[in-house]
Amino acid sequence: MFEGFHSRSIEVEDASIFTRYGGAGPPVALLHGHPRTSATWHRVAPALVHRGFTVVCPDLRGYGQSRGPAPTPGHEAHSKRAVAGDVVSVMRSLGHHRFLLAGHDRGGAVALRLALDHPEAVSRIAVLDCLPISEHLSRVTAKFATQWWHWFFFAQPDIPERVINADPDGWYHGDPDSMGQENHDEWREAVRNPGVVRAMLEDYRAGLTVDRGHEESDRRAGKQIRCPALVLWSLRDDLEDLYGDPLGIWRDWAPDVRGHGIDSGHHVAEEAPDALTDALADFFHG
Repeated sequence: MFEGFHSRSIEVEDASIFTRYGGAGPPVALLHGHPRTSATWHRVAPALVHRGFTVVCPDLRGYGQSRGPAPTPGHEAHSKRAVAGDVVSVMRSLGHHRFLLAGHDRGGAVALRLALDHPEAVSRIAVLDCLPISEHLSRVTAKFATQWWHWFFFAQPDIPERVINADPDGWYHGDPDSMGQENHDEWREAVRNPGVVRAMLEDYRAGLTVDRGHEESDRRAGKQIRCPALVLWSLRDDLEDLYGDPLGIWRDWAPDVRGHGIDSGHHVAEEAPDALTDALADFFHG
């Protein structure tokens, strides 16, 4: 995977962020979702390099090979604000003070927070298979709770750690043929690590508490994404089924927004890398 890329752990304020990077040209940060690692981009990142970009793929705080601080009672240590700060620090350490940004799933929530907290750093943003967390929570229905029940299970104290760590291979499922064997092996090693599992759960606990509060505060203040935004969603996932046109929701957060669906399941970077690369490269080239 990632032929021609460099990889190293970059020390930030209170975390160590494992990062892959390579290429030359305008810098792009790619943020993965749950429960993946930066390896999920192994088909997209080299393709973007061939399109003329510098590509940076970090493992989010606590995921994969990155390490963060111990959980805090209010979950601030694993908030999207803290993780967004990690990404800014990583990019600056590589010499990129302004960059293009894409985030998938939980990485999309981090990308939103980064664009709101550090507007000077982001020239264009793409969010994949996600809405702002507060928008999900304001639309909770029986259907949402049934299909996305894991959000509320993960938020329980201690119980999900005991359940998942008792049989991580039974809890997390991945197909090495569709993921790619090396990506699958790296992901499987990560989800067998109790420390990684704890950090991933803290990500969700923060989502229902501190992250939601940050987003609701931004909405009351009228804060929006200042740069052009692209919204992409997987047609064989449930985002459109639950909410209709995601663009209608994102327009309240990003006045300059466009987007479309991609024929894929949820893990679009693995399942439809060519279509995703085309959409990102076209948008990022402007």
